[in-house]
Amino acid sequence: MRFFIATDHAGVAIKPSIIEMLVEMGHEVTDLGPKDANRVDYPDFAHKLCYEVLANDGSQGILICGTGIGMSLAANKHKGIRAALCHDAYTAIMARAHNNANVLCFGERVVGLGVVQSILEGWCKTNFEGGRHAQRVEKIEI
Repeated sequence: MRFFIATDHAGVAIKPSIIEMLVEMGHEVTDLGPKDANRVDYPDFAHKLCYEVLANDGSQGILICGTGIGMSLAANKHKGIRAALCHDAYTAIMARAHNNANVLCFGERVVGLGVVQSILEGWCKTNFEGGRHAQRVEKIEI
């Protein structure tokens, strides 16, 4: 799977570990920044990532800020993006299986690396179930 990853200043510290986890799982990862913890505006990086996910069919995105809330709000402004704020493996699995989410959001200040690992594993192993869920996902795109 191909992933794009972006953070704001509150997600930079955890990003290298996440990239390492994804690469170890066999995924391709493109880091869209930022490269340091200097203050930046999360919408700028959320939008940058969403443009890449939409332009690269079948790719997924990961957005990280302090809580994950700001990133998920900004990402969900893009038609075709279904960004899910996940706090554990169960929410990640359900986001993929029932909502066909294509952007994973979480907060560096909310989850630790052990939880992140389980979130990533759940996200990556789960496919969209389709069926009755497809009709519901279609209704998101208004």
